[in-house]
Amino acid sequence: MTRTHAEPRKKTTAPAGIDRATPLLRERIRAVFRRMPQALAGDEEALHQMRIGARRLRVALPLLAHKPEGRRVRRSLRVLRQVTRSAGASRDLDVGVALLAERRDVEATPQWALLRRRMRSARARSRTRMADALLDLEIAGLRRNLRAVLALGAEGVFMVLRRLRETRAALGAEVLAAIDALGEAFDAVALHQLRIRVRRLRYLGELADAFRGQASAASAELKAMQDQLGLIQDAHVLSAWFARQASAAQSRGQQELAREARAHKAFFVEASRAHHRVFLAQGPAEAVRRALATMARTRSAA
Repeated sequence: MTRTHAEPRKKTTAPAGIDRATPLLRERIRAVFRRMPQALAGDEEALHQMRIGARRLRVALPLLAHKPEGRRVRRSLRVLRQVTRSAGASRDLDVGVALLAERRDVEATPQWALLRRRMRSARARSRTRMADALLDLEIAGLRRNLRAVLALGAEGVFMVLRRLRETRAALGAEVLAAIDALGEAFDAVALHQLRIRVRRLRYLGELADAFRGQASAASAELKAMQDQLGLIQDAHVLSAWFARQASAAQSRGQQELAREARAHKAFFVEASRAHHRVFLAQGPAEAVRRALATMARTRSAA
């Protein structure tokens, strides 16, 4: 049959932009390595952003990659996990130094000055160890594996949406179960584990928003919860550092230094508990349910 001028031509190529996953995965990969040189040089903000990039990529890889169970994805996830862990202690000490600098009501005793110097020295040593640990990782192998994953192309739209939906349901259930198990108890270890799960759920929400081309309020709500849990953890970690300083000073017979360290330990223990009370007052279970409902309502962009 002869085609008339009124008949539309059949498309022979896929519409532009149909591969949403590959550009998103490529951007997540680049974010990890963009800040690595500065992080290795000890730049605090670059270190923080590199860790965030590695965590986001750890969430994205199993959801966007064409073969999420493949050898290259598994190896990449292992090294990315090492990247975030190797920089963890250094980041904790960066936060600790910042928290000490915020204290304006402390008497400037020689003991207080000594404790601050010790923390700064510990941070400097930790940054050196962090740089050495990162250099020991298989960064070149990580880059090769990620390039190979990209070369295969990312997963199709419908499979990615299915993975996002299934992961959201499973991780959301984990977060709600953890909140229920904690109740009103102050358990620093369990609260830190909850923070890790909330962060993963937040990154999942960000990934879903980017993939669909739509913004939602879910990620912001989860970030607020993550930040509040972070305040609890930061104060708790600092209280534990002062506890170790007090114990060491006591064993050496440095009574005044031990008293000073115990006083700061008590301050940060109470700060951690105060942040926990704020966390409970915000209704964490309800906030998570709202975020999950928002994520479920969001539909794929046209």
